[in-house]
Amino acid sequence: MEILIVLVAALLAIAAASMLGEKIGVAAPLLLVVLGIGISLLPFVPDVEIDPEWILAGVLPPLLYSASVSMPTMDFRREFGAIGGLSVLLVVVSAVVLGFFFSWAIPDLNIWWGIALGAIVSPTDAVATSIVRGLPVSKRVVSILEGEGLLNDATALVLLRTAIAGAAASVSLLGVIGDFAFAVSVAAVIGFVVGHLNLKVRSLVKDSTVNTVISFTVPFLAAIPAEELGASGLVAAVVAGLVTGHGAPRSLSPRHRFSDTQNWRAVELVLEGAVFLTMGLELSTIVSDVNDDHRGLGAAALVAAGALVLTILVRAAFVAPLIRWLRRRAARGELMKPRLYDAAGRLDGDGENYLFHGRRRTPSEGQIERFRTRIRRGLADIDYFLAAPLDWRDGTVVVWAGMRGAVTLAAAQTLPEDTPARSLLVFIAFLVATGSLLLQGGTLKRVVAWVTPTPADDTDEDDAQREGIRKLLTEALDGEQDRWNQISAQRTALLDARDDGLFDAESLEKALTVLDAEQIGLELRSRPD
Repeated sequence: MEILIVLVAALLAIAAASMLGEKIGVAAPLLLVVLGIGISLLPFVPDVEIDPEWILAGVLPPLLYSASVSMPTMDFRREFGAIGGLSVLLVVVSAVVLGFFFSWAIPDLNIWWGIALGAIVSPTDAVATSIVRGLPVSKRVVSILEGEGLLNDATALVLLRTAIAGAAASVSLLGVIGDFAFAVSVAAVIGFVVGHLNLKVRSLVKDSTVNTVISFTVPFLAAIPAEELGASGLVAAVVAGLVTGHGAPRSLSPRHRFSDTQNWRAVELVLEGAVFLTMGLELSTIVSDVNDDHRGLGAAALVAAGALVLTILVRAAFVAPLIRWLRRRAARGELMKPRLYDAAGRLDGDGENYLFHGRRRTPSEGQIERFRTRIRRGLADIDYFLAAPLDWRDGTVVVWAGMRGAVTLAAAQTLPEDTPARSLLVFIAFLVATGSLLLQGGTLKRVVAWVTPTPADDTDEDDAQREGIRKLLTEALDGEQDRWNQISAQRTALLDARDDGLFDAESLEKALTVLDAEQIGLELRSRPD
């Protein structure tokens, strides 16, 4: 009965924090961390300790899967250079730099254990995206931060595993690279297969409730086999989510997708809230462990403060050249536009002679159409980058939004029991995570107001997007009189435009939602023969 009461109280706290956060302009995860810390300090509250495997294997896969399902795959592809740099290279660089700092600041801690702790505090938390979404920032910044949050946990955990192995035996750089490549590639294949099987199976299930229940198993069906093979279960869950999110509008009915969206939002709210509430509740247990080991809390706080400052500085040093690279890429794309337009014109005129001159066989219509698609997509990508160029203001937001969170604490608790100064390392990780959440998360709104980054909305651009989509929907009708067939044709046209990247993902999503709502209304009023 006591456990049931605690669970009910936790759910009410999560719901209250979500509602209160909207009213006072503070992210709910921050309120839950503070609430958890406050409760943990009460004398009658027992120590709280959660098996980190529950977080890493039970909570993170569905959270990352849910986030990746809603991530537009076209935006993910376009920003993959920035996402890959932040989620892989930056994590590695941060872990190594912090590793040297920890081995210098903590007596008798060798470099491998220092890198292990560095890997623990290097990944950012997905809560950054939930905070940034409500602020006037570029949609590109949101996409980059969201993509980074999907992948950097996996990088950090692979690096942590490697560092722990390095502390016990010699590890070669080639071996580290090989382990990482294996973990990611195998996970990507498993996630890709599971994602497609998920769509195939669920397209045959007519009941929306049953369909949604099946969807709850997908992140685990991807993550568990990957982990059993020594790959990254988190990457597998993310890839399965990306495949599902991209293919669902073509494979699943609007009722199924609507049911998925509503139920997964509830799951995401509960899991994310529980993680941050638990994170705060564990404070007293962690402090007690440090005191039992006769470690100085003050010294640990100084090391954690130094590590937090260092993570921000390293991130800033990485993001600055990244922003310059993104601007140069946009400039190169602008120079490429005339050539692509010329290629498109010649392809429409006499494409066979122009593009396939010298080939022994005449290209098929499919080959020519694929080339047209590549040109359209290339031009759309260039327009995307030129429409919202990023500058130092956007870079500042990317830097300050890189806050740590629950993954850091869960990963710290996976350190082996024989780790030197284990309780101290876990405490430092906790301080870095909570300090980052409260400092960066609590001031991010003010930082955005101060630097005034690229605005999220451009009225002229939005009007042009709406007009383009309206024209596309009108052309898709093509004389069709039956409204069921009209909706099907219009949805196909929107999805084809999405795949080519012709319109903004948010504008397309709104148009698809309108079509879905109309189809659901038709289904409620009548059934097709």
